Amino acid sequence: MTDPAPPSIAEENPATVKPTSPRPDGLPRRARAVAKARKAAADADRSPLDVARRIVELAEDKKAADIVLLDLAGLTTLADYFVICSGGSERQLDAIAGGIIDGLRDEKIRPYGREGTPASHWVLVDYGIVIVHVFTPPERDFYQLEKHWSEAKTILRVQ
Repeated sequence: MTDPAPPSIAEENPATVKPTSPRPDGLPRRARAVAKARKAAADADRSPLDVARRIVELAEDKKAADIVLLDLAGLTTLADYFVICSGGSERQLDAIAGGIIDGLRDEKIRPYGREGTPASHWVLVDYGIVIVHVFTPPERDFYQLEKHWSEAKTILRVQ
């Protein structure tokens, strides 16, 4: 005779198992953020590409180096575009990220989040449809996002 299977966690303590309920719209949080960002851009009569190009302009205004705009359409639902750029110092990373945030805020476009600090040498600003990566050159070389997303179409490169 074989031993019965051990009880599952739910059988041992049913109070610890929380029922899962689908989100009302059936979308994960990230997909909802991207959809909301697309709607906000459309409400402002701006396409996601217009927002991405404006981010490139704002980064240029703060003297960002080696700016790349990648089209991620068809590759991921994470975002429509990546803007990747470099700054030569922690102070410049903060100025680039801050300049982008302030410039778009003036145009009624707000980020969903900002991650990293200039001290970490990588600042990420998330606009849902566009994700901005601001690196110091050594970190950019280390993480090689352009290589990781090599299938993405390069729309623009500003040296």
